[in-house]
Amino acid sequence: MPNVVIVGGGISGLSAAYYLARAGAPSTIIESRSRLGGVIQTDSVEGCILEAGPDSFLSAKPAALELIRELGLSDQVIGSNDHLRKTYIRKGGRLIPMPDGLMMMVPTKILPLLTTPLLGWGTKIRMGMELLRAPKPRAGDESVAEFIEEHYGAEAVDYLAEPLLSGIYGGNPGALSVTAVLPRFVELANRHGSLTRGVLVERAKAAHAHPNGAPAPLFRTLKGGLGQLVRAVAASFGGKVEVRQARAEAVERRGAGFRVRIAGDWLETGRLVLACEAHSGAQLLGSVDARLAELLAAVPYSSSMTVALGYDAADFGRPPDGFGFLVPRKERRRLVACTWVGTKFPYRVPEGKVVARCFLGGTDDAAALDEPDDAIVASVLAELREIAGVRAQPLFTRIARWPKSMAQYAVGHPQRLAEIEARTAAIPGLFLAGNAYTGIGIPDCIRMGRAAAEKILAG
Repeated sequence: MPNVVIVGGGISGLSAAYYLARAGAPSTIIESRSRLGGVIQTDSVEGCILEAGPDSFLSAKPAALELIRELGLSDQVIGSNDHLRKTYIRKGGRLIPMPDGLMMMVPTKILPLLTTPLLGWGTKIRMGMELLRAPKPRAGDESVAEFIEEHYGAEAVDYLAEPLLSGIYGGNPGALSVTAVLPRFVELANRHGSLTRGVLVERAKAAHAHPNGAPAPLFRTLKGGLGQLVRAVAASFGGKVEVRQARAEAVERRGAGFRVRIAGDWLETGRLVLACEAHSGAQLLGSVDARLAELLAAVPYSSSMTVALGYDAADFGRPPDGFGFLVPRKERRRLVACTWVGTKFPYRVPEGKVVARCFLGGTDDAAALDEPDDAIVASVLAELREIAGVRAQPLFTRIARWPKSMAQYAVGHPQRLAEIEARTAAIPGLFLAGNAYTGIGIPDCIRMGRAAAEKILAG
C-alpha cells in the first residue's frame, strides 16, 4: 500500500510528491492526462518556445524560485524585459498605453495620470482626490468592482481593473472577491483609507530597505519554458513516485484511510492529497463528506484558450511595441488579450520571427472552446488586423484549450474557504492543494503542494 496517493499531476500534485520524495516518503500520482504538468505545457516550433498555458510566475512570491533552486535550475531563470514593458488598452477603437506608474490599477505618478487619454477628467480628478480618503471600517466581503469603483470610479473598473483581471483570472471583477483576489490592497485601504497613499508608503519602505538594489523583474520564467520545471521535478523522484495515468473514479473511506478507484481497481492509502480542480474533487468526495463535496462544487471555474501565431518578422513594417495589449469587456468581441512573446521575454523567439500569443474564453465566452480551429484562427487574425494592424499571414498556429481550469474567487470565497479548511481538517489523512483555495499562480500552487507534504510528514 503506498503511503500517499495524490490525485492530480499538475504543479500542485508534483510539488507535493517532490517534497515527500525528498524526505524519503513514497507516493503515487494519479493523472488523467497522458502527461504531467497540468496547464503547464511548453512546445517548440521553428525555434520558438511556446507556452500553451502560463508563461511565467510573479517574482514577488518565493515558492517557485525556491523549488527551482532546489532542482538546480537557477542558471535557467530569466526575467521579463521590464525595460520594454508597455501594455496597451483598447479604448474607442485605438490602443492607448497604460500610464506609467500604475501598480495594477493604483496610480503612483501624477503626470502620466494627467496626460493619459485612457481616462476622462472626472476619473482623473477622483483618483487625485482619493489621496484624501480617511480609513473607515469595512464589514464583510465585496466585489473587486465595488472596491475599485469606491476608490477610483466606474471608468477605472472598466478600463483598468476589468482588462487586467480578465487577463489573469478570465473572470468578471463584478463577481470576484476583493478580499481573496486583492488582499494586500484591502489591507492598505483599511490602514490608510487612501489606497494610493498606502501603495506609496509601501513603495517608500521597499526603496529604503534596498536603496541600491535594482528592482526584481515583475515576472520570471525558465529559458526553455516552464516545461523545464515539470521535467526537472519528475526527474528528481528517484523511484519514490509512481505515476498512474488514469482517471480517479471514486474515493471511499477505508478504516483509518481511504481507497481510490482507478480503471475499476481500488488503490488503498492512509493519506490522500486531492491536487485536482475543485469540481473534480467534489465528484470524488461525495461519499466521504457530502457537505465538503458541495462546497468544492460551488467553486466556479472559467475556461480559456491560447492561440499562438508565428510570423516572419520581415512581414512587419516595424517590430511590435511593448508587451502586448488588453481588450476591456466594453470593447471586446472575442480577443481578451495579446502578448508579443519576443518582447516580453528573451530566449523565446529567434531573430527574424515574431510570435503573438492571444487569449480567448473566460467567463463570458466559454463557447469559444467548442469552435473548430479554423474558425478560431480566422477570428483572431481578423481582430489582430483591426486592433494592431497585423496584416501578415502566420507561418504557424498552435491552439490550446483549457476547459474549467481557472478557479474564480467569487464574493464569499473567504467564508467558503474557511468551511472547506475546517471540514478537511476534520477528516484525518485528507489534504487539498490547487488553484481553488489560496492562490491561482504557480508559486501559490507549489506552496500548497509543499504544505500538504509537510503536514503528511509531520503527522
